[in-house]
Amino acid sequence: MTSRILCKVDRLLAEAAGAKPVLGLDTGSSTAFLGLVADGRLVGHFACPVTSHGAALPHAVDDLVSASKLAFGDLGGIAVGIGPGSFTGLRIGLSYAKGIAMASGCAVVGVPSLDAIALATLEEANLSTGTQICCVVDARKGEVYAALYRVVSDGLEKVSEELLVVLEDLASRVAGDVSFAGDMRAKDAAALFSPKGHVVAVLDTSQFFVRGSCVAAIGAAMMSRGEIAEPATLEPMYIRPPEATVKRAAKPRPAFATEGVWSEETKN
Repeated sequence: MTSRILCKVDRLLAEAAGAKPVLGLDTGSSTAFLGLVADGRLVGHFACPVTSHGAALPHAVDDLVSASKLAFGDLGGIAVGIGPGSFTGLRIGLSYAKGIAMASGCAVVGVPSLDAIALATLEEANLSTGTQICCVVDARKGEVYAALYRVVSDGLEKVSEELLVVLEDLASRVAGDVSFAGDMRAKDAAALFSPKGHVVAVLDTSQFFVRGSCVAAIGAAMMSRGEIAEPATLEPMYIRPPEATVKRAAKPRPAFATEGVWSEETKN
């Protein structure tokens, strides 16, 4: 278990005040979340369901940057959600961020996607100090990705690492009243808790358009602290090993291993 404080967005922006604009993007779900921060303020955000991140992402980013009266050359960095989430979506978002970073020379950082969901929940919902937030997103195969947070005076305390669990096991890890945030599986999780007498809330973060801006704000603060990633080594946070793997080609058998093998037919 870990304990880490995530500051509120205004604190993150104040920490990165004076820095160049930072673009934030998260493509780990069926919705593209984008945000842009600059000069210690939120400049713009975008959220829209997409059928293909690969087709929609470049146009969405162009529109957001242009609407903010900026050019790609003005960017100081790109913050990208690294998951957990859709494997394909994460790869597309990370590849796009790396491409822009390499072409423009700006910095790139990876932001855990559940951290952005939790921070967006804190920004959008009126939650009191001490409230538990459990971020839950679908991992398929009957499992969910989840992480537990607690509201503190200056932001959020992250009290668990990212988990890959079935909902029944998640129920055993969370005690007391809790607000579930995430996709449709958050409702499924809440259904397991309600009969136990807990006070349960469900927050649909697909409507929290500020999520992309939270990725940008977290990333801007990371960059101001010098926590910049190396594009070549930045990888998605899969949690579950990807099923599509490259198998090594079988080594050819040495010639001497077959030259002496003669069947009866060959002998005849």
